Amino acid sequence: QVPRVESGGGLVQAGGSLRLSCRLSTTILSSFRSYDIAWYRQAPGQQRELVAASTPGGGTDYADSVKGRFTISRENTRKTVYLQMNSLKPEVTGVYYCNRASAPWSWGQGTQVTVSS
Repeated sequence: QVPRVESGGGLVQAGGSLRLSCRLSTTILSSFRSYDIAWYRQAPGQQRELVAASTPGGGTDYADSVKGRFTISRENTRKTVYLQMNSLKPEVTGVYYCNRASAPWSWGQGTQVTVSS
């Protein structure tokens, strides 16, 4: 298991922006570079779903519902993966988690994102 620190959530009005961070501070850099890291969202009463993914080679993938509004990026020197969320809508409210996409580790506490209308 790889410890992660998810942060950056909060309460924001519709149309606003947030940037989430997922830091794998205890991971060695070479391992971090090899991980495919994704952000997931779990809305109240719903299953966890993939929002965006980042591959080691720099590729990205997004859920259709967030394409054009969310951007996933990674900063290897900081061993951090970001999720920039713009033009936020109330339907993206939920707890956001980061995890390895191909072989998930145990889930962390996540960071709460609440978008008010």
